Amino acid sequence: MPRSLTRRTALLAGISATLLAASACGSSSSGSGASGSGLTEVTVALDWTPNTNHTGVFAADQLGYYEKQGIKLKVVPYSSTSPETLVAHAKADFGFSYQAGVTYARAAGQDVVAVYAPNKKGTYAISVSADRDDIKSPKDLDGKTYAGFGSPDEGPLLKYVIQHDGGRGDFKSIALDTSAYQAVYSGKADFTIPVITWEGVEAQEKGEPLKSFAPTDYGFPDQYSVLLAASSSYLEGNPDIAKKFLAATAQGYSYAAEKPQEAADLLVKANAAQLSDATLVRRSQQLLADDGYLNTDAGKVGAQDASFWKDYGSFLYENGLLADADGKALTAEPDWSAYYTNDYLPAGE
Repeated sequence: MPRSLTRRTALLAGISATLLAASACGSSSSGSGASGSGLTEVTVALDWTPNTNHTGVFAADQLGYYEKQGIKLKVVPYSSTSPETLVAHAKADFGFSYQAGVTYARAAGQDVVAVYAPNKKGTYAISVSADRDDIKSPKDLDGKTYAGFGSPDEGPLLKYVIQHDGGRGDFKSIALDTSAYQAVYSGKADFTIPVITWEGVEAQEKGEPLKSFAPTDYGFPDQYSVLLAASSSYLEGNPDIAKKFLAATAQGYSYAAEKPQEAADLLVKANAAQLSDATLVRRSQQLLADDGYLNTDAGKVGAQDASFWKDYGSFLYENGLLADADGKALTAEPDWSAYYTNDYLPAGE
């Protein structure tokens, strides 16, 4: 799925600036500028196939919120070039990312900054098949097999949670990408890390329900599992357009919080070829709305919390997971306030 896969695949693209620049050369150029309709075209790069992380943007487009702001939306489909790369090299104006993705990319010297948080809490969980009576809490994962995605942050996260539940933090690990979920369903692996608002719902639909443990219940810092990012260059050069785009986007996510079923249908309508399971989309969107994930509180719609960046960022740094443009581990913790901004969000939303 969306976030759980791309949070692993995108991060490795941020290590080498040379490779990033080369990969961006083949991507479509940013569409900023006046279109034939008199609207300013703004490009948004997806981080995976369309899903409920993206609902607010598609709803805003379908409902005419962008047009009212003088904007024509252009969606850049997911490709092998990460959204962080496209944004940093001016091949897209905005891109869907996640906290670790922005952190890896910016630490490596890319011009990427998070500007909008659709969710106010993370959607990742540590999950096992619901019928695993031998696994009652994370400490029971000692000695078990983890089906993962090859990202360096997975092991430290799991070790932290298991140890804080009283375990040793010893487990086997195999990298399977999206096959990880099937490996857990079939019993070939014991646990994985899904996005609970998508794969968790999907597993329930398939009759393979999961039993999940929230890392934050064991002291692990929360993180933004979905973000919209832009480059500082774009924001500084187009401040008014950026603010108008985010104002319309905020309306779209607020609509999704207030009318999840209608918003889900708009997402499906805009992406009928990719989203064949409308029931999954509706259930996912309803869960996001009902369980308080959507970041639509009055006065701070889409705002990012400094504590998220400090606490989770420090975890990545202290575990030696951040590298510079030359691939060398950072020797000083970054100034996390440079990794995100709330300056372009609509006032009083």
